[in-house]
Amino acid sequence: MKILIVGPGAIGCLLAGYLTKSGQDVWLLDKPNQKRTKLIEAEGIKIEGVNGSHKIKVNITSDIKDIKKIELIIICVKSYDTEAAVKSIKSLISETTYCLTLQNGLGNVEAIAEIAGENNVIGGVTSHGATLVSGGHIKHCGKGETVIGRWQPQGKKQPKQWKIPRRVLEDIAGVLKGAGFTTKVSDKIKDVLWSKLIINVGINALAAITRLNNGLITEYAGTRQILKQSVLEASKIARRKKISLDYSDPVKKVESVCSQTEENISSMLQDILKNKKTEIDYINGAIVREGEDLGIPTPVNSVLTDLVKTIEASYNKQV
Repeated sequence: MKILIVGPGAIGCLLAGYLTKSGQDVWLLDKPNQKRTKLIEAEGIKIEGVNGSHKIKVNITSDIKDIKKIELIIICVKSYDTEAAVKSIKSLISETTYCLTLQNGLGNVEAIAEIAGENNVIGGVTSHGATLVSGGHIKHCGKGETVIGRWQPQGKKQPKQWKIPRRVLEDIAGVLKGAGFTTKVSDKIKDVLWSKLIINVGINALAAITRLNNGLITEYAGTRQILKQSVLEASKIARRKKISLDYSDPVKKVESVCSQTEENISSMLQDILKNKKTEIDYINGAIVREGEDLGIPTPVNSVLTDLVKTIEASYNKQV
């Protein structure tokens, strides 16, 4: 399969490396004028971690003119870059090109659908943990399930005949499985996205503020309590929206994820440590906006959002 991966961050490099290693025709697209483009082009992608050590040569470019007809585009950029990234590759999207998002937070599917068309969009989540050590060098911290599914726009009933055939989803899942990513297809991807969102709500901002890895978040009474309250606020909104979560006890689920990924440094903490913009507006911030729309108070998520945004705004002023 001819695959374009947009965004050479931790997950983008993980996918590009293992999909290339499995025999797929993969291109990795970077922003223009990035030093890492030449670095990855010259040295390949280095992956260390749960599957051992690998060094894989990959095709990488910052010019879409280098890329010809594409069957599958996997969007791996930060949520705040989604719109610009998809606009930059719009000329590569045909009726037979599918755009799969494996990003964090709310709003990515809608942003992609607005540009690429809702019949070309596949929602998805992955529970693989990866940390970017340097350009093209990542640590694969933990394995997990990847779930993909056809997007159903807000307010629309499930169509009798989906525009994206089930066989297409199964083919894509098969390609991911062949690269070592345990993958399944879901007809309720919105529920899956919300289930992943609530896990991120409970972990990412707390990790970013406290600078604790996932496993340490549940070791302290204070962070356990904040985790609980943030997750309960998000779960209340999910219930009001008639979202069926993948687990019966959201708080226990998030605590178990902390334990299962104890060595992982959350993506938001990685951003904070590098003085970079975070995805707070698309995770805890999204819960605050949803709460405002529904008249549901979200004081804990509001405070977490404000604290992370303050850290971002004060990078050059911190002691």
